Amino acid sequence: MTQLKIIFLGTGGSWPTVKRNVSSIAIKRGGEIILFDCGEGTQRQFQKSNLSYMQIKKIFITHYHGDHFLGLPGLIQTMQLNDRKEPLHIYGPKGIDSLINSILNLGYFKPSYPIYAHEVKDADLIQFDEYHVKAASVDHGVPAIAYYLEEEMRPGRFNKPKALELGVPEGPLFSRLQKGISITLKAGRVITPDMVLGPPRRGRKIVISGDTRPIDKMVSFARYADALIHEATFASDLKDISFEYGHTTAEEAAEIAKKAEVDRLFLVHISPRYIDSKVLEREARQIFPNTIVPKDFQEVDIPLKR
Repeated sequence: MTQLKIIFLGTGGSWPTVKRNVSSIAIKRGGEIILFDCGEGTQRQFQKSNLSYMQIKKIFITHYHGDHFLGLPGLIQTMQLNDRKEPLHIYGPKGIDSLINSILNLGYFKPSYPIYAHEVKDADLIQFDEYHVKAASVDHGVPAIAYYLEEEMRPGRFNKPKALELGVPEGPLFSRLQKGISITLKAGRVITPDMVLGPPRRGRKIVISGDTRPIDKMVSFARYADALIHEATFASDLKDISFEYGHTTAEEAAEIAKKAEVDRLFLVHISPRYIDSKVLEREARQIFPNTIVPKDFQEVDIPLKR
């Protein structure tokens, strides 16, 4: 089983505070790290975590406010100073090409490893081995993208008694059927996977909202997610200000989580005004009990569902 884990590197919004750095979320899947946003100081957060920034294969930027991308120049240059040779792929809304080009021309710097910029638009689905990332435009007053990472469907549960009944001997042939490969028995009978496997099972799904006002679209986008990581910049007493600046309150994020029937809700992009974030957590839990306001460096395992 491939381990899937979320590491919250930066859970604050707008500017860094003593307790929270600005936006950056790492998803570790096996030996790969997929980074969502890279606010100022993200490479320092990596140094203080159990992760290696050299394992980053892909970076997805939600939008071009500084607290979401200003960590890129330093991170890119530090990778070179550590002799990176692997390509780095950076995804983002319209303008990513010119942004990356500008970063690569800052100071006396010329990358020695390939860096590729990829523009992402609403409803794009980017396919990788064993998982995909889907994009959805959101409402933040500037071009902004939410993402979800979802693993491909898994084969159904293996029915061992049925396999034995069909004459399949225990051993390597079991494994082939579990991988979706048909086998032929000595007598010439062909056993297909559907004869011994239950219905396919959904892979794990992690949703990152980026910065956005509450939108109905997020409900369908996040449907049945194992984890919804949604911004909650303000508490509900500042709902008007929240909407004016293109953000979501903790209460509104909880409503989305409830309607989307997600397993867990994580509130991020916490305004620096909240020295104690418990007020946001309490507010959200009244609507969606399984809500957490994570701290920087908190790690969360996403197990496979049975």
